[in-house]
Amino acid sequence: WHSSVTQVKHIHLHTQYSQSHCQQPSRILIVDVTSASWDNTCSVLSEALENTLSLACRLTGPCRVPLLSLYVVQNQQECLLPFVQLKESFARVQACISELRSLPREGCFPQGGDGVVQAVQDGLQQFKQYSRHTVVGGSTNSSVEIIILTSQSGKEMVKHLEKKLKDVDLVSLRRIQVIEVLKRGFLEPEDVEQCMLAEEPSSNDIAILGMDIDLQTIEDNVISLEMLFKTWLHDCGSEREHLHLLLPSGGSSYATAPKTTLICLKCDLQERLLDPALLLGTADGTMKTADSNSSCQMTAWPATVLYKLQVVKALKSEGVCESVLYGLPFIIKPTSCWQLDWDELELNQHSFHALCHSLLKRKWMLLAKLDPQNTCPSWNIVVHSYYIIVPSDSATLLVKAVAVRELLMPSVFPALLAEHPERVQVPIESALNSLEVEVTYNPLHLKSNLYKHLKSILYRPLHRQQAQHRDQRPERHQSKQHQSRAKATVAPLLMAPSPAQLFRPAVVKRDSSEYSFLPKEDDEFLQ
Repeated sequence: WHSSVTQVKHIHLHTQYSQSHCQQPSRILIVDVTSASWDNTCSVLSEALENTLSLACRLTGPCRVPLLSLYVVQNQQECLLPFVQLKESFARVQACISELRSLPREGCFPQGGDGVVQAVQDGLQQFKQYSRHTVVGGSTNSSVEIIILTSQSGKEMVKHLEKKLKDVDLVSLRRIQVIEVLKRGFLEPEDVEQCMLAEEPSSNDIAILGMDIDLQTIEDNVISLEMLFKTWLHDCGSEREHLHLLLPSGGSSYATAPKTTLICLKCDLQERLLDPALLLGTADGTMKTADSNSSCQMTAWPATVLYKLQVVKALKSEGVCESVLYGLPFIIKPTSCWQLDWDELELNQHSFHALCHSLLKRKWMLLAKLDPQNTCPSWNIVVHSYYIIVPSDSATLLVKAVAVRELLMPSVFPALLAEHPERVQVPIESALNSLEVEVTYNPLHLKSNLYKHLKSILYRPLHRQQAQHRDQRPERHQSKQHQSRAKATVAPLLMAPSPAQLFRPAVVKRDSSEYSFLPKEDDEFLQ
């Protein structure tokens, strides 16, 4: 169930957080457009970003990308989108993406890392100012992640950042991601290895920076960039583990072992799929699924409860019928909770790997019972849920809910006939022979038009607001300025006037009544 579209190299710099934060981090996206390959990257980046943010805006529940800001680096940095609360600001996000699409193409600016460093500093300063005056989701949003997209050498960019950020206050910074975007076909095996072998920072750099820098290379296509941005939708909290997987201790049979002698593997839960019910709910986003409210079902988002799965039996892999599995699958991984000491983390990880290896070797699955969390006071009987845990050839497990007696419906499965009349067998065989056969199923090859559907829903309120605004405002002459530009919530650092304004006459001269945030391919949804 795993697909890999990127090759990752982590440069780990030890981080100590002063306190736990249950919120998703804010995001600052810095796009370096100084490379000659920006012409290829511009359209795919804009589409991938728009697709992912349409998901984030329509997902019910706590916002997975609470605050977003976007910078572009030309010969200087420019803030296209000051910090906004994403769910309330899709119009401003669309204006920003439209402006991103309108940037000059093909090597208009000299390369250099200083603009990126200035954008990092400006973004951190703006985040500090925003955090002082704004409360998001009932608590202060006190950490931020910076994502830098560049076609320059990622290794050189990391070195430059390490050198220039030594004296910068990075208390609120959780990590920096440097994403080197390469043209399709450039990711040859030897090139990938060369790109990813970034030098380890010295111990002095570790002490000074106190943060993580991730170096990653991806191809400049929509799917790769989309998967990069979708990582923002995962639960990024590492303050506590999500799941305790409880195994009976060895030395005696399970039937005679005391209940208190259990091996506890501390794990994190991760969504494999987004729940479609969270996207296709009511227009006001008030719909809730049963899983998110039930005390006897697991959910990976938001991870507010510590679940306990107690293994009760082992099952032969060939002995589990697919028809009795239901619900969304979750990925189980060894926890990365930073509050555990390194020895415990290492032992826990090795134990988890040993479990995966042993289950594969034995061709076993595990049957586990979920301990209910907050039982309703009106319930005097505890209702248990059961799950099947499936191993893979990676260091992860798959968990799915399994039916119990009370849920199972009677079914009749008639036996197959040994022989069939040739007059019916031949047409069926012919029909099957005409089908294209694939060795594996790849969901990335199938599209359902969901993105277009979500964008059409998000665009409708925007165009209604624009129409109402045009009807209500008095006629007056207005200066021809960037009317699509998002206004800064806080005062950013002083910057020289951006030369990018000289390259956007088409955007500047269009009146706001004529301006459309819709890409051409989506115009049909507003007809």
